[in-house]
Amino acid sequence: MSGWIKICGMTSADAITAAIDAGVDAIGFVFADSVRKLTPERAAELARGTRQKAICVAVTQHPSQAAIDEIERTFHPDLLQTDIEDYAQLKIPRRMMRLPVLRSSHVPPAELPQRLLYEGPRSGSGATSDWQQAAALARRTKLILAGGLTAANVGDAIRSVRPYGVDISSGVESRPGVKSAARIIEFVQAARAAFSEIAA
Repeated sequence: MSGWIKICGMTSADAITAAIDAGVDAIGFVFADSVRKLTPERAAELARGTRQKAICVAVTQHPSQAAIDEIERTFHPDLLQTDIEDYAQLKIPRRMMRLPVLRSSHVPPAELPQRLLYEGPRSGSGATSDWQQAAALARRTKLILAGGLTAANVGDAIRSVRPYGVDISSGVESRPGVKSAARIIEFVQAARAAFSEIAA
């Protein structure tokens, strides 16, 4: 198990280059209210040239159908990430993979999707999610752990939760909305080391 790694909240070409060079599996572009929010046009511009190197994720929260249609038409994401309850109201193109978000403040559904992102109550806030509940869920689905991760704690998180993958945004920033190439590299190295350790 090498572990799936996503860097979320991309806002610059330099950050994307650092993430791709570090060997991440996915990069996220935020279309929800956030200091990291982009237009679909800007996200498409930033993602140009990365399509074969990493999965491009559209990150939303409670989006309208019109917003989804614009994101699909302009940005062409590989994967749509939004809260688990949002999918029932949305028409999603078949080609677009889904990454439902379950927040630690919500009760998990009886039937879990094959893959989900487990997040703290508020995305991008730096607040840690409930690792104990995450560990229980990780035994039942491919769980991607998010919420308050950093290079300093991701090893402990991976050993405790044994997730399928990890996702980070604010933990690799020099200031809100601005990614640090050095922190991205440090985080990916720490996560890969921990995934290798539990695989062994």
